[in-house]
Amino acid sequence: MSISNRLSELGVTLPDAPAPAANYVPFVKTGNIVYISGQISNGPDGLILGKLGDTMDVAAGAAAAKTCAISLLAQVKAACGGDIERLVRVVKLTGFVNSTADFTDQPKVINGASDFLVEALGDAGRHARSAVSAASLPLGVAVEIEGIFEIK
Repeated sequence: MSISNRLSELGVTLPDAPAPAANYVPFVKTGNIVYISGQISNGPDGLILGKLGDTMDVAAGAAAAKTCAISLLAQVKAACGGDIERLVRVVKLTGFVNSTADFTDQPKVINGASDFLVEALGDAGRHARSAVSAASLPLGVAVEIEGIFEIK
């Protein structure tokens, strides 16, 4: 089944790739690898703000991470000239979680992105990963995730 069909079955429509918020490019292609700049938690209703361990629970953080994964796929689609079917696999994600000093469930938060990518892409969505705490993130968002993808 195509990636587009899987996304459709999941009720996900990829948005336009978000524009960079500062002096950087949203992605860099080198050979068959695409490096996607960090995508912040931003859903259909706007930015998802909060601090895990304070104003947000793990389930809300995981939902925020899923929005980052959707933005990552939107960037991959843009990097592939609008053809998401050129995506071969997710190679690695690095997830940053806006969390209190005593919060230790960063991996459970980033699972929101990882689980979605496996659901949407099957085995091609399985990836290496890091999930780390951040004292704060841009604009007060809950989650930011960057990714490395293989394309054809």
